[in-house]
Amino acid sequence: MTFWLGLMSGTSMDSVDAVLVSFGEPGVNIHSTLSLPYPEQLRHRLLQAVRNQADPDEIGELDTLTGQHFAKAASDLIHQSGVNPQEIRAIGSHGQTIRHQPSGAAPFSMQIGNAAWIAEATGITTVADFRSRDMAAHGQGAPLVPAFHRWLFGSAQQDRCILNLGGIANITWLPAGQRKPVIGFDTGPANALLDAWCLDQTGRHYDENGHWAHEGATNPDLLASLLSDAYFSKAPPKSTGKERFNLDWIHTHLQRFPDLPPEDVQRTLLQLTITTILQQLPQENADMAVFACGGGTFNPVLMNELRLGLGSVHLATTAELGLDPQWVEPVAFAWLARQTIAGLPGNLPEVTGASGERILGAIYPA
Repeated sequence: MTFWLGLMSGTSMDSVDAVLVSFGEPGVNIHSTLSLPYPEQLRHRLLQAVRNQADPDEIGELDTLTGQHFAKAASDLIHQSGVNPQEIRAIGSHGQTIRHQPSGAAPFSMQIGNAAWIAEATGITTVADFRSRDMAAHGQGAPLVPAFHRWLFGSAQQDRCILNLGGIANITWLPAGQRKPVIGFDTGPANALLDAWCLDQTGRHYDENGHWAHEGATNPDLLASLLSDAYFSKAPPKSTGKERFNLDWIHTHLQRFPDLPPEDVQRTLLQLTITTILQQLPQENADMAVFACGGGTFNPVLMNELRLGLGSVHLATTAELGLDPQWVEPVAFAWLARQTIAGLPGNLPEVTGASGERILGAIYPA
């Protein structure tokens, strides 16, 4: 049996998720999983870097420290699994995004977490830097997981929408039988603003089970102000991140609403997530099913409000399709590593806007 290892840390920056998998055609078997939280000091430094508060020396140190943390996650997972490292064909490491700027004269997407440290620590070929080749081909470099969604979740009979509720929300629309092109893009914030406001106001990294938001009430005027951001009406291909949707963005809008209770702000931010997702879901087929994944699936308030907004549209998590919602993205990067090693493309040009299919990633040999 050939194993593949996937490593992922998203915009929430809470931990590195690691999975050890094998693949069928199609199908995924998960053999072992592990989440390795960032040390608090490293997480703080990463958050500062996202806010553009890091000089070149700091970026260089963070690249090494994050790479070492990813390497530990991989090594710990291999030890936990009991699998012989020689049976693992490759590791796919997304790295930690600290800046994503797909527009402008010199577009780029920066993921740190030096993959050389992973290859050196594990003795396993490691694939990283998945986004830059798509961007060189005039794509957004994101989202990349729709190609994996199509491979694993596509159906001949049912229109499906895969909804990732990470720090940023993104959707992948999979028409039944691939009769139309896949549609995929970032809709806007999912947990990023909720987590940022919660940390700023309470000192907690996230609103556990959405309890704090549940105490508040949506403010229609603040919601309208938030919804006025041009990103939400922009046509795809499009992608975004904490560069745009962050604590400063919240405070800019709050200048007109200085006396709002903080729990009302939290509830309004949650409604922003719901509204922007619902407004941007494909409307072509009311019989489609929506399958959610990512950390937001563990927020019952968010999921309940989303279910109400969808009405008769079926909503479940990807567990209904056979893959735990927590592990979809790290499995996707194990799959992308397999694509790279096989010399196969990993992007969908119709999603990213690239000029064609490309083999993604840089290979760090064992």
